Amino acid sequence: MNKRLLAVAVAGALAAPAAAFAQSSVTISGVLKGGFESLKYANSGMSNSSTSGVADDSSRIIFNIVEDLGGGLQAIGQYDFRGTIDVGGLTAAGNDHVGLRSKSWGRIFIGRQDLHYFNRESDLTTRGTLRADSISLLAYMANTTGATQAIANASRTSNVVHYTTPNWGGFTLIAAYSSNPNGNNNDADLAVAGGIRKGRAWNLNPNFQGSNFQVGYSYWTSKNDAGGNAINTGDQRGDRLYGSFSWGGFKVGLAWDKSKIKGATTGTELARRTVWSLPLSYTFGAHSINFHYDVAGDDKVQAGDNKAKMFALSYGYDLSKRTSVALTYARINNQAAANYNFFTNTSLGVANVAVPLGADPRLWAVTMRHQF
Repeated sequence: MNKRLLAVAVAGALAAPAAAFAQSSVTISGVLKGGFESLKYANSGMSNSSTSGVADDSSRIIFNIVEDLGGGLQAIGQYDFRGTIDVGGLTAAGNDHVGLRSKSWGRIFIGRQDLHYFNRESDLTTRGTLRADSISLLAYMANTTGATQAIANASRTSNVVHYTTPNWGGFTLIAAYSSNPNGNNNDADLAVAGGIRKGRAWNLNPNFQGSNFQVGYSYWTSKNDAGGNAINTGDQRGDRLYGSFSWGGFKVGLAWDKSKIKGATTGTELARRTVWSLPLSYTFGAHSINFHYDVAGDDKVQAGDNKAKMFALSYGYDLSKRTSVALTYARINNQAAANYNFFTNTSLGVANVAVPLGADPRLWAVTMRHQF
């Protein structure tokens, strides 16, 4: 008799969580992506200017949570874990958030999110290596006193309140605010320690998408909690126009970016440049060819020749709906006072190198991707 009662109790305990979870859903998705890369810095003056090896390509595991609250309202959440399949490791460093959404009034959440920097219309890195992304020029500015300076972090922005409107006949608007785009909020400590001011960032991104085209504009402005009067600590302003048109298996796009940085206390302009990018792609059956050509103009404030050009070409083949392989070649030609590098090369690539002024990075990569 006691055994029967115990069995009933255990069954009830196990059934209770199941009943609770039935009201929400958890989905697991992601991508495993990596490859073998060969990298060289021409005209660098380095004693060892080339390297090759295995590199991760932003592999991730994503947990999405949805709970129906009634009346068309849903609670949503996401944890985006980034894994490095080359050396091992897993961290919640992706787009992570919790919030609400509704078809009638849109979506709002708090957390970390990609903002501004990624609108570029190129599909090359879907199968090809992330290092060859046109973001290499579009989301950075040459810095004659150090490594290139990222605009909008060239990654996720922290401390974000993010709102997306409903889709009104193809038109949507993203409005995002960050109380500190670069880390933990520490305004109070800075006030005691003589910090400059409270940080913040804004991003507005209207977009219109039709059946075979899209156009959009992204506005970015930011300042750090403890900003300074150097390029890597100054106040940022970015403007990005982008669009693309598709027909058959062809797609042609265009992106234009203007970014500038000012001193936090002086208001003096420290850097200002424009970049444009022309991406092209053709998909036929299991095959895809992707190309982009990018030009960074001369900085109007910094001394010297800061111009740069980038060329990237990738061929991809789909082994199945989820698995693909790709071969990619990319090169950047920096002028004497420019130091642009391949995207994520200092975090995920085979070489953690601050490019010397005037050096020209070259890259070959074989990449494999599996989505799940």
